[in-house]
Amino acid sequence: VHITGTEAFEYKDIPTFPVSTVEGHVGRMLFGYLEGMPVVAMPGRFPYYEGYPLAKCSMPVRVLKLVGIKYLFATNAAGGLNPKYKVGDIVIVRDHINIMGFAGNSPLQGPNDPRFGTRFPPMTNAYDRHLVRKARKVVREMGIENDVHEGVYTCLGGPNYETVAELKMLRIMGVDAVGMSTVHEVITARHCDLTVFAFSLITNKCAFVYDSSEEDANHEEVVMVGKSRQSICGELMCRMVRELAEETQQKNGKK
Repeated sequence: VHITGTEAFEYKDIPTFPVSTVEGHVGRMLFGYLEGMPVVAMPGRFPYYEGYPLAKCSMPVRVLKLVGIKYLFATNAAGGLNPKYKVGDIVIVRDHINIMGFAGNSPLQGPNDPRFGTRFPPMTNAYDRHLVRKARKVVREMGIENDVHEGVYTCLGGPNYETVAELKMLRIMGVDAVGMSTVHEVITARHCDLTVFAFSLITNKCAFVYDSSEEDANHEEVVMVGKSRQSICGELMCRMVRELAEETQQKNGKK
């Protein structure tokens, strides 16, 4: 809704592009303008559980790099592990834990392509601190401080949701939100020197006891919460892009 002057390309019409089959993932690449800035939007990603290798799941990030983007803004739906989180809250991702990477499953597996980046890319600043500070400012201006947090995200392979034991383990490890995407995309983005900002929408609270009053996590709830918070997430994204646009204009004015 917020992007103007759009031109759309269906994933199925792009040669060798993967196709998303998940409900709620639209499956097209949109070129246009947001807050006066040229942007590319991808409403629909390619989950690992659909059978694609991680390199294929993350391949669109490299396509975006090749068409000239400098920033990757990633969003996801996540389960809330932090007891302070409630359904509908937004979590600005401060860092991630790459669980699948612990088993050697990485989007960078195989020969390195030096045209994109180094063989051993650092991840200590995976989520740009400058953009996180900007997000804090935007959140204050929007007056939504009580609904927004900063936290650590992790991605599991899915498509099943987690067991109680798994959720307990993740919480002990310091994870605040858990989903099935984003981490491998961010690794690919940092490998090719894109600046990354990401936030999660908490669509369900994770259960830590077996006789929990919380309902079992389900995709219908995820889609429903996503639609109900679409406006606030869209405004946060627009304001972040506006901040970048103003910063870019100031820099260009000084040159």
